[in-house]
Amino acid sequence: MNRRKFLTTTSLAAAAAPLVLTNFKLFGADAPSNKLNLALIGSWGRGEAHFGSLATENVVALCDVNEDHLAFGLKKFPNAKTYVDWRKLLDDHKQLGLDGIVICTADHTHAFISNWALNRDLHVYCEKPLAISVEEARTVRANWLKRKAKLATQVGMQRHAIQNFNRVRELIRDGSIGELSAAYAWGNRQVKPADATYDQAKGIVTFKGADGTLKTAGYLPEAGAPPKGLHYDLWLGPSHAHPYNPGYFKGGPGANCLSWNMFWDFGAGQIGDMGSHTMDLLWNAVDAKLPTAIEAQGDPFNEAITPIKCESHFEHPANDWRGPIRIGWYQGGAMPSSPKSYVDLTKIGHGAMFKGTKGFVVADFDTRIILPVGNDADMTYYKPRPKTEILPPINGFQKEWFDACKNPSLKTACDFEYSGNMIEQMLLGLVAYRVGKKLDYDGAAGRVKNSPEANALLSRQYREGWTLNG
Repeated sequence: MNRRKFLTTTSLAAAAAPLVLTNFKLFGADAPSNKLNLALIGSWGRGEAHFGSLATENVVALCDVNEDHLAFGLKKFPNAKTYVDWRKLLDDHKQLGLDGIVICTADHTHAFISNWALNRDLHVYCEKPLAISVEEARTVRANWLKRKAKLATQVGMQRHAIQNFNRVRELIRDGSIGELSAAYAWGNRQVKPADATYDQAKGIVTFKGADGTLKTAGYLPEAGAPPKGLHYDLWLGPSHAHPYNPGYFKGGPGANCLSWNMFWDFGAGQIGDMGSHTMDLLWNAVDAKLPTAIEAQGDPFNEAITPIKCESHFEHPANDWRGPIRIGWYQGGAMPSSPKSYVDLTKIGHGAMFKGTKGFVVADFDTRIILPVGNDADMTYYKPRPKTEILPPINGFQKEWFDACKNPSLKTACDFEYSGNMIEQMLLGLVAYRVGKKLDYDGAAGRVKNSPEANALLSRQYREGWTLNG
């Protein structure tokens, strides 16, 4: 019996006769009526990271394009109905009594599954990134904003629950470095295809042929047939068709994304990888929405592979507590300038820095430092907020979403508006990189004002039969 039917049945029974309870949890936190009926789409790898939290609710369905991964999920949730096609699962949402879904699939399907689920009035938890094109981010965000009063969403930037995120926000908002003027985030990961070599000086990724010659790396060549049980065409989903190659699946649990997310058709490279986590540290503190101008530079363009080394810069207008700011994103070896020669930012693999009129805050995920700069940066102007006013912790990132599913008036930290704005900004950086010029952006309309070529890159082409708004 699903949750909705249970509630109806018990209500009718209560009206007909008094209810006698003996040692039975009906109305407590663990009561069946309080548990969500959820589907896990992607039952291996990142999906496994959700097993513990999902076990506190009802997992009624599992979906994975790999039947071995389905079998893996069934060991934890033996009563779940199984699917290899997420579209069929969502078509069955009423039959399953679904309340919501958790998406742990390849990045190029995130926006599709999220949007289809919202169209069926389902709560959605989606692993990062929410989208791999600007149009996808805008579509999913707009769809949720129409339904936010009744549906809970969360993007899996789980590091947001680290309390240092709140402490950094408090330092910036409370004026520890004066008036904020700029912010920078960076990540040093260099993601490239399996067996490829990266020439950092030239910015070129190459494969070595059997004869020892080097050729520019691209999508992997055909290499046999998919193993039995892997529905490769469903894995490709809406993206262009590419022949099967086991190199797309070489990573172990939790790391398989590093085999394919650098390809334009399957991911957004580093901004969809650790970039989503690291920019979140900055984004949480600056209260930005969409940029008005974007420029970027990086490795020479590769038609198949997103750049390894790249930097993007975004101009944001003033809001109600700060003036205009410039935000920078650096990846793969590109770095912002250090505020002082004795501060080695390269020692921080993934970090953020905030520049104010009286100094800097430098942070990683777990720690932060204040660096006062200038004769008047005596810190007397800074009054830390009392302990009673510090921002409360997130007591479980997945649990926060569960609670909001049960009471959508509760806010989640990384909902589809917050996360949609952030990933739209980052994806605009890739557009500016490809066009090679500074872009003027109308965030309300979702259009670049000075480059038709850039507007053509805001969306991506899908295979016949696949629609984003299904």
